Amino acid sequence: MGSKTKTGLAATYLTVLAFLLIFVAFVTPCWLETDGKIPNPKFIRIGLWEVCFNDLKDTHHFYDTRFTGCWWVFEEEYYIIHDLLLPGFFVATQFFFTLCFTLLLVASFLTALYLCCSRHHDRFVLLLLVTGADLVLAAVAGTIAVIIFGARGDGRDWMPSWEHNNMSWSYALAVLGVLALYASGFLFLTEGRRHHKRRLREREGHTSEFGMQQRKGPATHTTI
Repeated sequence: MGSKTKTGLAATYLTVLAFLLIFVAFVTPCWLETDGKIPNPKFIRIGLWEVCFNDLKDTHHFYDTRFTGCWWVFEEEYYIIHDLLLPGFFVATQFFFTLCFTLLLVASFLTALYLCCSRHHDRFVLLLLVTGADLVLAAVAGTIAVIIFGARGDGRDWMPSWEHNNMSWSYALAVLGVLALYASGFLFLTEGRRHHKRRLREREGHTSEFGMQQRKGPATHTTI
């Protein structure tokens, strides 16, 4: 790492930070949470993959089943309230944030390669550009996810007592992670562009030096 530039190291640290933030947001169940201002709320909290209820009954009253505790959102017993639990906007949020996390996993591997790769390697510039592009794509997917959830997550047509439901810390970490992805992605792209220009200058220098040697030609010696 000693041979890496400050820009490259900053991009690496931001990638690590983004991974931690996105990972925690991805696995924790606190994207939306009740504010605790009402007694015995039916809805407690929800993340991308887990939801917590307190004696929640089917909203259409077709069944007498009640749900209490924290469950996986795709639990078979939840088919009764499938339309409440998995509306289109929430499935879209899951899809785009999963895509964001998957691209980030790829970028993490590429970042590790960057730390091990010499800047003199033939594909070093390509590695920087691909890493940067991957991170920006992950950021775009994450942006779509947080915008969708931010616009619809606390709406009155989703969880019970919507006026007492607020975006929680998992969602905040997701937003911060997406911002870190943009920063790290653009820094890697900037670093790749810088190394590309440096190689072009070096090639031009070698070409001009070779041209001068060709014009001079071989040295001639005369004997008397």
